[in-house]
Amino acid sequence: MKFKQYGVAKRGETSVQLRVLVTLSAIVLALLTASIILLVAKSNPIGVYVGILQGCFGSLYRFSALLEKLVPLLILSLGIVVAFKMNFMNIGAEGQFLMGGVGATLIVRLLPGLPAPVLLPLMAVVAFAFGALWLIPPAFFKSKFETNETLFTLMMNYVATYFVMHLQYERWKDPAASGMPKIANFPENALLPQVQGFHLGIGIAILLVGVVYILMNRTKTGYEIAVLGASENTARYAGMNVHQTILKTAIISGGICGLVGMIQTAGPSGTLSAEITGGLGFTAIIVAWLADLKPVRAAVVSFLFAILIQGGSYIQTAFQIPGSAAAMIQAIILLYILGSEFFLRYRIIKSGKRVEVA
Repeated sequence: MKFKQYGVAKRGETSVQLRVLVTLSAIVLALLTASIILLVAKSNPIGVYVGILQGCFGSLYRFSALLEKLVPLLILSLGIVVAFKMNFMNIGAEGQFLMGGVGATLIVRLLPGLPAPVLLPLMAVVAFAFGALWLIPPAFFKSKFETNETLFTLMMNYVATYFVMHLQYERWKDPAASGMPKIANFPENALLPQVQGFHLGIGIAILLVGVVYILMNRTKTGYEIAVLGASENTARYAGMNVHQTILKTAIISGGICGLVGMIQTAGPSGTLSAEITGGLGFTAIIVAWLADLKPVRAAVVSFLFAILIQGGSYIQTAFQIPGSAAAMIQAIILLYILGSEFFLRYRIIKSGKRVEVA
């Protein structure tokens, strides 16, 4: 018997129409698959899917909760996009997030009496600096000794987590918290202003989308990052200072992730704790890849992920669905969307050969 032989070939630039078609097909297939699980769990799939949307858009309070999930996820993904574009695998966004929170909290503790218009920008600057400083060591060793930045940044997440736990349980523990391991809540002047339940963080996130887009597409630094990410030899041949570019990119990437620490501590959390990241630093890595390392796409993907997270939380209580089932629905949708990336990056072709099987 003779069979046609098939192979795969990398696509060029994918059109918007193809990307939308493939992504929508993946979502539809994911929902159909998840429906089987819901039926087994004796739940109405359509009701659950409508419930996910209601959990995000059903009221002003739910929509503000959605934005609370969106803001940190989007900003973290922007920081990761900058590093990944240079082919620097920054897996340490969680640690930079936490250290940014440490920097913001430190300023509040040292200068609690400053007026909000002075205190909040100062907290943001120090949070940016702390996040940047947390990524500089992996970047330095990468540029000088070609160490593996993936493992380096991953391990620094644990260092940051245990450092914050030390502050929370020992050094900065609130004596008025009745023995609970808690850092004191921020005073009113150290909290982000709110309008109808929406804090200033969403404005910062939107601004950063534009800033990162301009940085990556309209500046010399963005060009150097892209060239170095494509080929280090090409960058050296073009006369670029590779060591300086790596450090500069680390400062930008780590600083953006650190800024999230300030937004979360001065926003929804109201204080610093080891739990404020909620694993968003790792989710942001998936967002950055699905967005094809493009800032505007990262905003769209982050919004869809925030819907999954917020909607998943809502249906657990509204429909009495076990947390494991809600997490499984999210995982199935994510799996299909990730799988769809194969068809966006590659196409199946006939090799022109026939294989004979005896």
